[in-house]
Amino acid sequence: MVLRVRILVVEDSPRVADTVSAALRAFGHSVVLAGGVRAADAAFDAQPFDVVIVDVGLPDGSGLTWCRSARQSGSDVPMLLLTARNGVGDRVAGLDAGADDYMGKPFSLDELAARVRALGRRGPRWTESVRCFGSLVIDRDRRIATIDDVRVPLTAREFDIVALLAWREGRVVSRDELLESVWGDASERAAGSFEVLLGRIRRKLAERGVRDALRTVRQVGYTWALERSKLA
Repeated sequence: MVLRVRILVVEDSPRVADTVSAALRAFGHSVVLAGGVRAADAAFDAQPFDVVIVDVGLPDGSGLTWCRSARQSGSDVPMLLLTARNGVGDRVAGLDAGADDYMGKPFSLDELAARVRALGRRGPRWTESVRCFGSLVIDRDRRIATIDDVRVPLTAREFDIVALLAWREGRVVSRDELLESVWGDASERAAGSFEVLLGRIRRKLAERGVRDALRTVRQVGYTWALERSKLA
């Protein structure tokens, strides 16, 4: 089945915006263009999107700041950052701002389309939509996690990692399987993003009193370490 998603592209270069939108529309996606932060806010408020592509350098603000603000407002829409700055520190800053993926310019349109498909993919559906692990409740249908009834601010990709491991219940999942399921590929770039997100997930859970949920099995993979409890 072909995955078609609604995409917001926030890019101030008309040439890049037109090229990206034409390529994505050729794959059957619906694309809305915004040339800056204010236009992105207006588009984001006007309709729902499945994926957002944001240039870091915008004429009226920073794509990083916009991404961070969207996350603080509770949005979990998958976001991909585009930028000419592609150093390790730049990628870490982008992921820490709440982005789910990061591509440096120049980039391959085929790779961009593949990453959009990966971000738009919701993954396998489980018959059981909610699982409880003490104070932590994970809701697959609503795509949220709460601790003591307070929402944990996970990005879309962070939630996918948590849900995949939680529904495997103690079984070890290899890194390549995680990358293929969540990113759509097992490249070194995806692996680097995964390590950043894994640390961020652990920090967000620990700050709210849930520790050691995700356990690393050295040279094998990762497993969910919490025991499931009955729903109230």
